[in-house]
Amino acid sequence: MILITGASRGIGKYLFEKFIESGETVFGTYNKTEPLGVNKNLLNCVQIENITSVQNWINSISNKSNLTLINCAGINYNCFSHKVDIKKWRKVIEVNLIGTFNVINILLPYMRLQGYGRIINLSSIVAQTGVIGTSAYAASKAGLWGMSKSIAKENATKGITINNLNLGYFNIGIIDDVPKIFQDKIKENIPNHSFGDPINILNSIKNIISSPYINGTSIDINGGLY
Repeated sequence: MILITGASRGIGKYLFEKFIESGETVFGTYNKTEPLGVNKNLLNCVQIENITSVQNWINSISNKSNLTLINCAGINYNCFSHKVDIKKWRKVIEVNLIGTFNVINILLPYMRLQGYGRIINLSSIVAQTGVIGTSAYAASKAGLWGMSKSIAKENATKGITINNLNLGYFNIGIIDDVPKIFQDKIKENIPNHSFGDPINILNSIKNIISSPYINGTSIDINGGLY
């Protein structure tokens, strides 16, 4: 079974649809973006920063076996650090880091009991390179690295792995909101001068699921952009 947070848009939606096409049992969450299509009944409205909301979602799933959790849910807030609205800044941490931990925390007992689990978090190149105005987002994504290393050591003997994918820029999701002039500038710094195809993300996730010795690490998928 595959559980995907943030599955109604962008990369989360792409993964949700691809795993369903391959015959997997998949459930997902959404927050503000209402799901569309024939599979919308497989998505629940969940505020992952609210532990009760997460617990209610997990309780609604009857057969929780062979669990793979893919954490795609996240928000962004762009602002110079000396000008931030601290409530908006904190909200990014609450959703992207604490929210991700909430879902992991609720599912770990099931994984430990079954002796199997795969946890994959979507992190970002932004936390590696430093991008102006993204201190909240970068902090939330960098926090996943340390968190994952601790969780990996706590659960490795239980057949559970946890890893992060540090994503660069892909031709899906929020990049569509970036003006073309800025997209072109980003592409100039990518060695092959193009955004990534999300199939690379899907393939990497499939490899992690099938590879129990990949654990506690962060894998860069950015086309060589550093």
